[in-house]
Amino acid sequence: MGEGHGVSSQTRVTPVSARQVARVMAGLGTGSRVLILARLREGACSVGELCEAVGMAQPAVSQHLRILRDLNLVVGVRTGRLTMYALYDPHVAVLIDEALRHVEHLQARAPEVPAFEELDEHTMTGVR
Repeated sequence: MGEGHGVSSQTRVTPVSARQVARVMAGLGTGSRVLILARLREGACSVGELCEAVGMAQPAVSQHLRILRDLNLVVGVRTGRLTMYALYDPHVAVLIDEALRHVEHLQARAPEVPAFEELDEHTMTGVR
């Protein structure tokens, strides 16, 4: 994940990149936007198709799409009177996929998760 851009777990997080990541994560901070991105992960579609897929009214979907476009998470391509929306690039699908994997991981391991005071120095650094 991210190897194509030279990003790894060793990549330094700068104040600027931290703000940029936080901005993207804030954009994912509503279930409605995640549902929109999840639908677009399946392929491009129109606002009407998005409304039907996520069960939301057109004005709400359009507002979410504006925010997602501003964050470069989706793109809209106009063909005549119709605008088709798609994920900005495959990295956006990876964001959703990884978030889902994390949620599934937490759900599967919930009974095993140690209390914070039980964590040792290896667990705290991600080394098991």
